[in-house]
Amino acid sequence: MAPEHTAPLQETKQHGSVLFPFNIYPCTIPLDFPSVSLHWHKSMELIYVKKGRGEVQVDTQLFTAEAGDIFILPPSTLHALRELPGNVMEYENLIFDPVFLGSGTADICAQQYLIPLAAGRLPLPRLLREGQPGYAGAAACLTEAEALCRERMTGYELEVRAVMLRFLFLLMQVRMPPVPPEHPDTQRLKDVLRRVETDYAQPLSVADIARYCGCSSSHFMRWFKQMTGTSFISYLNERRLAAAAELLRQGSDTVLAVSQAAGFETLSNFNRQFKARYGVTPREYRRHETPCPPHGPSD
Repeated sequence: MAPEHTAPLQETKQHGSVLFPFNIYPCTIPLDFPSVSLHWHKSMELIYVKKGRGEVQVDTQLFTAEAGDIFILPPSTLHALRELPGNVMEYENLIFDPVFLGSGTADICAQQYLIPLAAGRLPLPRLLREGQPGYAGAAACLTEAEALCRERMTGYELEVRAVMLRFLFLLMQVRMPPVPPEHPDTQRLKDVLRRVETDYAQPLSVADIARYCGCSSSHFMRWFKQMTGTSFISYLNERRLAAAAELLRQGSDTVLAVSQAAGFETLSNFNRQFKARYGVTPREYRRHETPCPPHGPSD
């Protein structure tokens, strides 16, 4: 078992390299990490499910992901991945900066398609499933990109860019309504998640966050559950446990110091929650875990 992904809610990691900002990460939930917390970033992300089943949240919509599904997540899209009890999900994460496709150039492609893509304004499907229009070609593009990055023939970077531009073209053939402006609730949720990311190690109550949002505790709890599918306290505990798992895996601090750094008030409560979440004690986790390939964006 490997640690839960612990990326900040707004991720800033450079994927690939500065000159080739494209990368592919093979991942398995829950074997690599039990879940990927709700987050967003400036890169475009594709989730290509290879085997099994899991849950994928896109903005406020929750999907049961099946083998073959392709999730399309333009920049700034809120998303999360979770284990479906009793199931394992293997998937490829393809993540790239829109600049990789040429959004920084001054031509019609950049103006009409790539700049709107980078701004999250290009109308694209969020999910393609086998049998749907455009699926076969899109899946073939991702398979080809994987092979190119695996084999790394001379000039493969040129073909990867060409393949991903073809992928974008195929997506645009799927008729979609114009992208509406970001809903105030989505921006509000991002503000709450930023606050959690900043202060999860501090005492943080429902009342604190409700005041931050300018509403009552009862209204906030209903709203947060509606937006995320989980309670605020459950979300906060998941974030703290994920942070603790990363500290145990990467550092040498005592279990007590880790529990305090992650925001747990007592060691007994931390030990109990950690074992309930990961199936082992913090000490056992540290002893048996080794670093695994990242989901993609991190720190």
